[in-house]
Amino acid sequence: MNPEIINLFGISIRWYSVLILVGIIIGFFLAEREGKKFDLPKDFVFDLGFLVVIFGIVGARLYYVIFNFDIYKNDIMEIFKVWNGGLAIHGGIIGGLITLFIYCKVKKVNLFRMTDIVVPSLILAQAIGRWGNFFNGEAHGPATTLLNLQNLHIPNFIIKGMSINGIYYHPTFLYESIWCLIGFIILLLIRKFYKYLKSGQLTCVYLMWYSLGRIFIEALRTDSLMLGNIKMAQLISVIMFFIGFVGFMYLCFNRLKKGRYYDKKCLREKC
Repeated sequence: MNPEIINLFGISIRWYSVLILVGIIIGFFLAEREGKKFDLPKDFVFDLGFLVVIFGIVGARLYYVIFNFDIYKNDIMEIFKVWNGGLAIHGGIIGGLITLFIYCKVKKVNLFRMTDIVVPSLILAQAIGRWGNFFNGEAHGPATTLLNLQNLHIPNFIIKGMSINGIYYHPTFLYESIWCLIGFIILLLIRKFYKYLKSGQLTCVYLMWYSLGRIFIEALRTDSLMLGNIKMAQLISVIMFFIGFVGFMYLCFNRLKKGRYYDKKCLREKC
């Protein structure tokens, strides 16, 4: 696949960057729309979104560079060329969460209420952004055969794109994109129909859903960030799943009536 959409006068516009931008824009629109239900000013959501995106990208890039420093140590300027690929979602989540925590503390807004508003946007942006890996020819799985891919009913244009140097590979980007899209639908359904939803539970569902899929999908990846013999994405996903599970169960058995998701009073920091 050609990673470039167009090249004008030496300026390359790449699918990777455009798809990430599309995911961010759609995610912001959804978060801003949900924030209106709680009378959040548009400026509040915009400022928060801007900061989370900036520092999320910084975190995603730093995370990736740390585990691939041998690639960049002889050309430091290459670190800044994020349009060539090389963003780790777990680094982005960490960077974005730190930013969100600080912002909510300053504005005296409940952190978990904001993460509940944000996570559907996040997982949808992940689903869209994964297609950037497709155009870059990265984040794929092990070698396979044309027949195996056809038996999985994968569209022909994806199969064609998964033929790299004459070898077919599993489109793990596609598996994760579909998993994230299903997760997005699940989060919306829970938020709309589960009337007993408590502040923080939607975030816990996101942590469990995304992490569960990533644990298995990462097992197929051939370009994982490693810590010795351990795939970092799997390790972080196990930790995230455990945090999500424990948090969800704690909130389920917490008999306090306050703290419901749709309670506008829970915008307060100490709710």
